[in-house]
Amino acid sequence: MTRTKTATGTGTATGAAGEVLTAYLQDQATDFLRSLRLHRESTTDAQGAEESLEAACALRRAARRIGGTLHTFRPLLDPEWASSLRAELAWLSGTLAQEHAYATRLSRLSTALHRLSGPPQLPPPARTVDAAQLAPAAPGAPAPAPAPAVATSGAAAPAVGRRSARRNGWAQPTVPGALDEGSTPRGLAVGAAKAAALLERQLTLARTRAHSTALQALGSSRFHAVADNVAVLASEVPLREGARDELNALAENAESAVAEAVATLPLGQAGHPYNAGALSHGLAPTDTAPDAQDAPWLKVRSLLRLHRYAQEVLGPHAEPRIADASHALNVHREAAAAAAAAAHAARTPRIAPATAYALGVLHADQRHEVEAARFAFHQAWLREEARTR
Repeated sequence: MTRTKTATGTGTATGAAGEVLTAYLQDQATDFLRSLRLHRESTTDAQGAEESLEAACALRRAARRIGGTLHTFRPLLDPEWASSLRAELAWLSGTLAQEHAYATRLSRLSTALHRLSGPPQLPPPARTVDAAQLAPAAPGAPAPAPAPAVATSGAAAPAVGRRSARRNGWAQPTVPGALDEGSTPRGLAVGAAKAAALLERQLTLARTRAHSTALQALGSSRFHAVADNVAVLASEVPLREGARDELNALAENAESAVAEAVATLPLGQAGHPYNAGALSHGLAPTDTAPDAQDAPWLKVRSLLRLHRYAQEVLGPHAEPRIADASHALNVHREAAAAAAAAAHAARTPRIAPATAYALGVLHADQRHEVEAARFAFHQAWLREEARTR
């Protein structure tokens, strides 16, 4: 179906608003039904499981776009029908998203643990001095040439040099919990494996339960009612009587809502890298932190998604900063959820201190990722504003 396009720069539509909205909703409804068919036709083997997961992701993607469009352009549609279908699509999208979210969370945490507990890329340099260089020279003998400084790691340094340096008091004593031979904190190296096993056990169990919940939802009468409504939407969109040229005004309202929400964010602080704002709030003792400070960013993410879908209705080309800012906020949400999972695992009763230490380091690392995502959003959002001034 050929979609009627609009000129996004001037905000004037080349066709009726109802035709543009109908074309977009019917395209998304067709994608929804196609993904549902692929999901039902997938087999039970490994390849079929992967195809089923991809079909579920496409199904969720179409459901989000239909629901977001019904929210933004609700005045152009039958209000009662739009509100009812949007609520059901939000339930479906949220249910299908849980399994993928747990899998992504486990992958992020496992990768971070491996990065934090693995050997460093460049070991710190160390100078070793041989004992022969310290012995006094015999009378009349030429002074020995100074040995060149050799940058080695703890494992590569000659044993005699290390012993001589310790004997003469020039080597720092080994501190429990400090860097060992591989330049990795001992507590982290010991607890990382157990922390990884604990996270995998908890998140795999949660993913399995989410998968069962998704299968039950796809087989329920509630989902069949949603699918029937989407099938009707693919052939007929219930437009409100007299709906014409309000499309661009409603899209501008979605953009204004994003701008107002962004104005409440602490972008001045987020514009400085390594400001430790996200980490300090994440270590606060109250139950409302870090959720309270993450909530405004998550709200901007939801509003920015609605704005992006509204731009898709108007035309295929969106602003570059929308894609970059959306990606940064997606990373922000994933890192915040991963930090919460690490904190939840650290509260497991009767875990070893080394495991709790590794989970604490992992939590701090993910809160730093939250801070980095805020910095990336600040850069993407203000870069485009500077161009338009």
